[in-house]
Amino acid sequence: MGFTIGSSRGIRDIRDMRSASRRRGRSSECTAVAEFTGLWGWDVVPGARAMAGVCSCGRGDCPAPGAHPLPFAAEVRAGATLDEVTAAWAEVPGASVMLPVGRAFDVLEVSEAAGRRALVRLERMGVPLGPVAVTPQGRAQFFVAPGAAADLPRSLYRMGWDDPGLDLLGLGAGTYVTAPPSDRGGMGAVRWLRPPALDSATRPAGARLVLGTLAYAAHRSRGALG
Repeated sequence: MGFTIGSSRGIRDIRDMRSASRRRGRSSECTAVAEFTGLWGWDVVPGARAMAGVCSCGRGDCPAPGAHPLPFAAEVRAGATLDEVTAAWAEVPGASVMLPVGRAFDVLEVSEAAGRRALVRLERMGVPLGPVAVTPQGRAQFFVAPGAAADLPRSLYRMGWDDPGLDLLGLGAGTYVTAPPSDRGGMGAVRWLRPPALDSATRPAGARLVLGTLAYAAHRSRGALG
């Protein structure tokens, strides 16, 4: 099965793919990965899982159990079909789904509480937004256009938010995020607060559109805890 990234036909094919997956007993991870690669144009990497603090990578001293790519697993590139994804995941059964940051998108990360407040405000303002995920560790991750992480310190300084204690992180090239519906760190599933859509996942908004609101929400959250 093939489909064009970001097309209306792709949406129909994804629906057909979900039905076929249920009939064939394919895992939810395979279906999710095929959506990411085929519909949104994202690369995907099989990731480790953790149980009782033990990482599936096999390292007893793993510094990030269940929260990193498997070093021996092949990357699944954007455009891969469901059959290709299923074949790749058969080599690493049970792997989590991870997304390399810095290619199709960067990530701005704040606490979940701050992220939820910022999301409500941004939606009320009609700001175009990309996908937003929330991790079981209580972090909200806003997908924005690539380059945001590298420019984050300068952007915050220009906006007057050059507070070193501000809980607002930029994730860029060389980092990875766990994608729904996968477990992260053995603590539970990552979930979408705002799922991917054609008008956002393939062309995520620039960080400047959301950064001020995120910084304000992060500042207010710190004040509430203080």
